[in-house]
Amino acid sequence: MRTLLVTMFLSLDGVLQAPGGPDEDRDGGFEHGGWAVPYFDEPLIARMAGLVGRAGALLLGRRTYESFAATWPLAGDDDPIGATMNRLPKYVASRTLDSVGWRNATLLAGDAAAAVAALKAGDGGEIQVHGSGDLVQTLLAHDLVDAFHLVTFPVLLGRGKRLFAAGTAPAGLELVNTAASATGVVVSTYARGGRLEYGAMGPETGNW
Repeated sequence: MRTLLVTMFLSLDGVLQAPGGPDEDRDGGFEHGGWAVPYFDEPLIARMAGLVGRAGALLLGRRTYESFAATWPLAGDDDPIGATMNRLPKYVASRTLDSVGWRNATLLAGDAAAAVAALKAGDGGEIQVHGSGDLVQTLLAHDLVDAFHLVTFPVLLGRGKRLFAAGTAPAGLELVNTAASATGVVVSTYARGGRLEYGAMGPETGNW
């Protein structure tokens, strides 16, 4: 069974929309595209390169695939992220694309949740989902995510698409590791932690 990890750039208030550029995703009149860019430094880039370097395959939604396929093939073999992404197997979940042209890319036919479940049941290394917010909602709804790698930037956006949108199922998570960059970016990895547990707090309970 393969592990599926979602990695996402997030604002402090949970928005994932258009971190990388003004025109990346203007759905809903979103005007803050590119909000993550000023906070990148060399250590953060190196951390992301290490993450991509351990992947066995990429799983992408249509919008993220089109963005990546237009840019990463331009990277040279000395680019630690681009070179890895170009060689990795890539699976694209889309209801509108007829074909995919990026090297080693495969279009998933039929129901996305069923196709991803079949991928997870096969052999190979970690499957990483980068961006692909709409696809992630489907994966969450079908309980297909094993871990989250969340890169949280010290900005508040107030509006935009969110990772844990309405309809997210309650669940417990386990913090695997966390680190902060010099620019204030917090990188944390969470694994599945079972069912959500409850308690009470206050002096009368002894939990105060």
